[in-house]
Amino acid sequence: MSTPSAPSTTTAALAAPPQPARLGVVLFVVVTAYLMVGVDSTVVNVALPDIQQDLGFSPTGLSWVLNAYTLAFGGLLLLGGRFGDIVGRRRTLTVGVLLFAASSLLGGLATDNAWLLAARTLQGVGAALIAPSTLALITTTFPEGPRRHHALGIYSSMAGIGASIGLVLGGMLTSWASWRWSLLINVPIGVAVAVALPRFVTETPRHAGRFDAAGALTGTAGMTSLVYAFIRVSQDGWGDPRAQLGFSGAAALLAGFTLIESRALRPIMPLRLFADRNRAGGYAGVLLLPAGMFGAFHFLTLISQQVLDYSPLRAGFAFLPMTLAMFTVVRFVPRLLQRLGAKPVLLTGMALLVAAAAWLWRLQPGDGYLTGLFGPLLLMGLGVGLSFMPLNATILAGIEPREAGAASGLLQTLQWLGGTLGLSILVTVFGTATRHRHGSPSEILVHGSARAFGVGSLIALTALLVSAFVITGTKPKGSA
Repeated sequence: MSTPSAPSTTTAALAAPPQPARLGVVLFVVVTAYLMVGVDSTVVNVALPDIQQDLGFSPTGLSWVLNAYTLAFGGLLLLGGRFGDIVGRRRTLTVGVLLFAASSLLGGLATDNAWLLAARTLQGVGAALIAPSTLALITTTFPEGPRRHHALGIYSSMAGIGASIGLVLGGMLTSWASWRWSLLINVPIGVAVAVALPRFVTETPRHAGRFDAAGALTGTAGMTSLVYAFIRVSQDGWGDPRAQLGFSGAAALLAGFTLIESRALRPIMPLRLFADRNRAGGYAGVLLLPAGMFGAFHFLTLISQQVLDYSPLRAGFAFLPMTLAMFTVVRFVPRLLQRLGAKPVLLTGMALLVAAAAWLWRLQPGDGYLTGLFGPLLLMGLGVGLSFMPLNATILAGIEPREAGAASGLLQTLQWLGGTLGLSILVTVFGTATRHRHGSPSEILVHGSARAFGVGSLIALTALLVSAFVITGTKPKGSA
């Protein structure tokens, strides 16, 4: 394996960690960039009916307002992570934020279908540069121990909090102004973050070496094919020929990618990342947990609007118990990690997520918000707050700075892939359970959703068992 060239004195000086007084500002800027990605995962959802009416989308075409973003984001995360290692993570993050803001502006001004879909695709590209760069910057800026645990705690909550904020914000903007503002809102935020980045965030050293072009090509094509296949499954079932073709292509491309990575001098995804038992268990956890959660989030949104007859705005506010619980518990997780280590905290969080999914499994058509949804949402918020930060800390513990981007990109690739896989599985379960079901639309929706929640609970239980038997009980570095 080639040895990266030593950074110059100037580069090393630039890479020196900021003073503790500035760490809070660095965290705020970086987390704000990541929050844009989290908000965008749901902010457009509640605006879809207005988008369809305004731009004349067909029902099938409308789904690609979401899928175009998903495909680009999920397919390019590995590449985005490695890109930051090579050209500098602050630089990569700045480019990603500016691209995200510019494409949001284009989308907000769209006058036809193709224009909006192109803008959404570019948003996905920008998000694929933002997500791994933000996590890698936290890993390299904050020293391992309490400070990093605190930063990771806040960062880990942003995806779930951002998704909840996106539902509320999307409902407010669509109801009070126009669907276009669900995209345009990113422009001033993105510009502010891009201006703040060079002022407050230190650039990381660039790690020289030949770029793994073959790995980038096969990895990106394989991930894109896999995400596309899951999208097809969620729409048309596992028997869809294009889904099967996508899975076949993904299997061939990812097998070739693995072979290339095992021989590359500077791999885009170093296979040695899986050599550590704890890290491998952590990667399994970030794949499995979103697989059970993202589908639940989808069905709860449908139930709140189609069964409880909530407006989009009220449906967004219905998720506030989860958001508030998540935001509250992450404030205490760093101290719990220092006292107990990652594993006990992680297993407690996963057990709460299993309990939340099992509770939803018992959902009945006559259940109201307080009797059917409030309790599970509260448990989900607590579970997410206790689970994802220990998983991130376990995966990133001991990572060499030159591989922080690759490790972060892989983490978020598996997290995004898990969510897409889980949604496909749960939608298929829902379709099977409701195909010959009789009753009112709301009864059919609740029945199918309950069956999907049952499968989600089994996925969450699998994540709990994998973490219990694979991850060791070693306390993170810096613990008391």
